[in-house]
Amino acid sequence: MELASSAWRRRAGQIAVTCALATVVVVNHSALVGVVALFVLVVPFEKLFPRHPQSLRRPGLGTDLAYGIGQPVLRVVTLVAGLPIAILSLAWLPGLLLRPVVGALPLGARAVFGVVLFDFIAYWGHRWSHEVPFLWRFHAVHHSSERMDWLSGVRVHPFDGAVIAPALVGLLAAGFSPRTTGAIAIVQVVSGLFLHANVRWRLRPLQRVVATPEFHHWHHSSEADALNTNFAAFLPVWDVVFGTAFLPADRRPAVYGTTTPVPAGLVPQLVEPMHGLTNPLVAMRHPVTASRQLRAALRRGAAQVVAATRR
Repeated sequence: MELASSAWRRRAGQIAVTCALATVVVVNHSALVGVVALFVLVVPFEKLFPRHPQSLRRPGLGTDLAYGIGQPVLRVVTLVAGLPIAILSLAWLPGLLLRPVVGALPLGARAVFGVVLFDFIAYWGHRWSHEVPFLWRFHAVHHSSERMDWLSGVRVHPFDGAVIAPALVGLLAAGFSPRTTGAIAIVQVVSGLFLHANVRWRLRPLQRVVATPEFHHWHHSSEADALNTNFAAFLPVWDVVFGTAFLPADRRPAVYGTTTPVPAGLVPQLVEPMHGLTNPLVAMRHPVTASRQLRAALRRGAAQVVAATRR
């Protein structure tokens, strides 16, 4: 009986997500237009300068297209999930301490400092997404693609995307305007698509200074010595300082993906990381028990974050 009920709930969730994506296509064409526009802009470069020869109709293309078209819905979920994460992360505390420093900087220096601060916080958020088991269950979805191109960059579970919230709230608390903070976030998203692109450019003069496709492709490689490396979004210096940089000159990444089992398809990938989590409706019926479980989970999570940081 319980198995049948669980299967019914899972099926109902899949139907709801599918209907939501269909509604996006019918009501809001902007996501579809955006995917087509990026396709026209980026794919010619991938065909002229390919890192790996692969067909446009590669494995996983349908899943990544669904993520791209579903971005308006997924971004709403990310925003809702990001608010409590931003608060619980306490990233706003050091941000408040830095506020007088930021206010005293000239405009140009302030913008540079904003990028550095954002990337520092994002580095640790990304690293913890790999090294903290609870966070990895969501981030593994992003690493499940075994073919790398620009479109694979949009394969992100909305709860995984919320991990960027501490970096954003840190900047806001430090005194950066919402416009500046939003601009940095947008640049991070757009550059992230470029970092996933299937292009063979090494960009050797830049790859030790700024993140490049070569740098990020190693991050997605499933080769043993490349695992848990190259976490920075903009500045590889953080990986150099904290010992996670990996950029060999004598070879290039050839194998991608993850050994963590991740189902195929958008809906299964959205649902799978949720298995085993407490139903919030049940928590509302038993608030005392739920609060105790939440406190215990937060303590375990904090201990895992501390352990991952020390490593």
